[in-house]
Amino acid sequence: MENKLKKVVAINASPRLNWNTDILVQEAAKGAEEAGAAVEKFNLYRLDKFSGCISCFGCKLPKNQGKCVCKDGLTPVLDSIRQADALIIGTPNYLGDVSAACRAFYERLIFQGLTYCKNPAFYPAAKIPVLFIMTSNMPQEDYAKYGYAQTIVRYKTTLDSAIGPTEVFVCGNTLQVKDYSRFNWDIFDPKVKQAQRETQFPLDKAKVFQLGKALITQ
Repeated sequence: MENKLKKVVAINASPRLNWNTDILVQEAAKGAEEAGAAVEKFNLYRLDKFSGCISCFGCKLPKNQGKCVCKDGLTPVLDSIRQADALIIGTPNYLGDVSAACRAFYERLIFQGLTYCKNPAFYPAAKIPVLFIMTSNMPQEDYAKYGYAQTIVRYKTTLDSAIGPTEVFVCGNTLQVKDYSRFNWDIFDPKVKQAQRETQFPLDKAKVFQLGKALITQ
C-alpha cells in the first residue's frame, strides 16, 4: 500500500514578507519538505479580510461541532489545517504578545474545538505536532524579566491541549530594518544588530529547518 504524502500547513503571521518571521517559517517549511511532506503556506496579512472569534457558538451546535462556521479569509486556512499532519506558526512579538493577525487566527483555531464540557474538553480530532516560532527585537534572555516567557508558556500549553505537542522556538535580538540611520533610535547599536543578523540568524535558520524536518520524522 502506497504511503500517503504528509501535509504541513505553514502560517506566517507577520505583515512583513521575506523578513525575520517569514524567513524562519520558510526554512521550517523547507525542512518539512526535505522530510517528504507537502507544504501549504498562508500569509495571514495577505488573506481576504477576517476577524477573530465572533462568539456565535455555531461550532458548538451538533451539526458543526468542532468546526468554525464563520466564513471569511481564514476559512480556507482552518479547512486546510483539518487535513494537515503538522502545523507551523510563525509570529513576531508585538508589545509582548503575538501579532494581531496571529491572535485572531489563534482564537478561531482554538475556540472551535472547545466543548465547554468537563470531559472531553475538546471535540475529537487527530492531534498533530506544532512548531511555534516567535521573533522579536528583544533578546530571548530578557523574556522572563518582562513576562514574555509566561506568555509563550500560555500559548504552548493551549496548543498542546487543543492541537498537539508543540515545540517553541524563539529568535530574539532580530534586525528590525536594513537601514537604522533612517530613524532617530538611540537604544540600538546598528553594528551589533547587523552582526547578530550575520552570525546568529543563520544558526536560527538552520535550527528551524531541523525542527520543521522533525515534524515529519519524529
